[in-house]
Amino acid sequence: MTAFDFFNIILSIPKTLRFNLHYFPLKTALKLPVVVSHRTYLRELHGKVELPEIVETAMVKIGFGDVGHYDRKRSRTIWQVSGTVIFGGKASIGHGSKISVRGHLSLGADFNMTAESTIVCAKEIRFGRDCLLSWDILVMDTDEHPLYNKENQRINPDKAIIVGNHVWIGCKCVLLKGAEVPDNTVVAAGTMVKSNFSGDYQVIGGNPPAVLKRDIRWEH
Repeated sequence: MTAFDFFNIILSIPKTLRFNLHYFPLKTALKLPVVVSHRTYLRELHGKVELPEIVETAMVKIGFGDVGHYDRKRSRTIWQVSGTVIFGGKASIGHGSKISVRGHLSLGADFNMTAESTIVCAKEIRFGRDCLLSWDILVMDTDEHPLYNKENQRINPDKAIIVGNHVWIGCKCVLLKGAEVPDNTVVAAGTMVKSNFSGDYQVIGGNPPAVLKRDIRWEH
């Protein structure tokens, strides 16, 4: 651990205590299962956060990490939650990331979002186990503003986003409402996904996206 990292942990104590004491019973909160960087803006601490039955200290980290081409000293993470966030196990939400949830967000065990990415959840977004999100990604299950036809019926309802197990999403990807990414899939950098794909062990890429390679595997 570098001196910079140690200093950041010391500075994180007030927000870490605030987060844990707000969301969890005292016995759980005192274990400090969630560690929150001092550079995190706790804009909205509402809704609820759920953890696995067995919790560990610092099993969830918010606002830490380091991506070399971003300035983490000036990077600000935002937590804006009025819905439900479920952590299935260890998780890392990197510096500069934005989490905005008024619906239901579920993050499987070993979830890793590296830096400067955004999740906007109005309905439901679900990630399976062992998912890796690169930098500058947008995952959004809503258009935010409703559209109506001439009969005054809404024509752009929110739709769930479902991501399977062991999925790697490359930098600058966009996952929009209705997107479904199957297990063991790589989403190539710069891809926009807004529909469902079947199969697994494949690379999805291009705009519009298509299966580029099959029978692949990827490692961290």
